[in-house]
Amino acid sequence: MENKTTAKEKDPMGRAIFDYHHTGRAGKLRVLSSMFYEDEIPVATLFRKFSDMPLQEQKAIELCRGRVLDAGAGSGCHSAVLMERGHEVVAIDISELSVGVMKERGIDARIINFFDETFAEKFDTILLAMNGIGIVGTVGNLGNFFKSAKRLLAPGGQILLDSSDIKYVFMDDDGSMQIDLAAGYYGEVDYRMRYKNITGEKFDWLYIDFDTLAMYAEEHGFKCEKCIDGEHFDYLARLTAATGPI
Repeated sequence: MENKTTAKEKDPMGRAIFDYHHTGRAGKLRVLSSMFYEDEIPVATLFRKFSDMPLQEQKAIELCRGRVLDAGAGSGCHSAVLMERGHEVVAIDISELSVGVMKERGIDARIINFFDETFAEKFDTILLAMNGIGIVGTVGNLGNFFKSAKRLLAPGGQILLDSSDIKYVFMDDDGSMQIDLAAGYYGEVDYRMRYKNITGEKFDWLYIDFDTLAMYAEEHGFKCEKCIDGEHFDYLARLTAATGPI
């Protein structure tokens, strides 16, 4: 996978985060896809407090232990809560604008791609909140994800991630599924974001059902357990080394 970072002029989410942090408001952050209708991310939700987070995010924060890597941290809302609870946190993101905002919030934030092999610090917990596993893009890249996780996890470490089984999107009223099995895994989605006059580059994003995640985890030496189910086909999972230290 490419170790790409996002330039300011092609970073709609980073610009929205920057605007909201500095002015308390932001325009519409639009989400475009070839698979779905246009959607919108309310930028204020990227700055939510613990009490405003969905149950699976709250549970993930409660399960964090030791030194935490907040991967794809965005505005740093999860990092901020973890720091308040006494954790040592390193937040990484490929967005220069987002990392700048996190630094202004007092977070140890760095412009680093999770898959960058030169990044080799050790963490007791890797947190991938808000469907953070999406950074993998496709199930074919899960091997690279687990390779990076092994590089970054301290002995006895854990990965906490939430995701969704989006098969409901393809379900008819009678419960039958309209999925083209020849087209690849149904949770592989393409997205592009737009904010004001900034349109970002298209990127692949992965939603993965729990059984598929568990299968790939086992193939790569991890044990996968479901911690909690969310309210709409989503869940929180915890991954640890299947046998002994990583």
